Amino acid sequence: MPSKVPALKPLSKGGIESALERAERYRLLNEPSQAESICLDILEIDGENQKALVLMLLAITDAFFQQPGGAPRALALLPRLSGDYNRAYYAGIIHERQARAIVARGGMGWGHGAFSALMLAMKNFEQAEGLRPPGNDSSILRYNACVRLMSSNPGIQEAPKPDPSDLIE
Repeated sequence: MPSKVPALKPLSKGGIESALERAERYRLLNEPSQAESICLDILEIDGENQKALVLMLLAITDAFFQQPGGAPRALALLPRLSGDYNRAYYAGIIHERQARAIVARGGMGWGHGAFSALMLAMKNFEQAEGLRPPGNDSSILRYNACVRLMSSNPGIQEAPKPDPSDLIE
């Protein structure tokens, strides 16, 4: 018979700020699973905490290099973010980091996958650019980083369109 898993212990509301600082620290230490765990604890008692949602999203994307396939989990957090700018900007971050992880891993079809993810990221960054607060050029900086990644990696290219004459009827 499997042993029973103990119940999680809730944080106190007064501990949220220091927990957020810890989550940031774990991200900087390249321990995204620890940062994500802390964010989950925060969100259990403050489900709309924007800083915890963003930190969790970023922690999930930090893990893309070690654990492919996390994009749906990160994308699922977007509707919980406040404001159209934040949703567009962080959607771009998710797709850009997905592209960078694809490039780092390589493998069959990597260039087409990276191209597709970068195009999504750039579309999101363009959308965020139109919604950005005055003086906030983060979406432009990220867009330009995507362009530079594409131009420095000739293998990143659009998948060829199928020739209709090659299709079997």
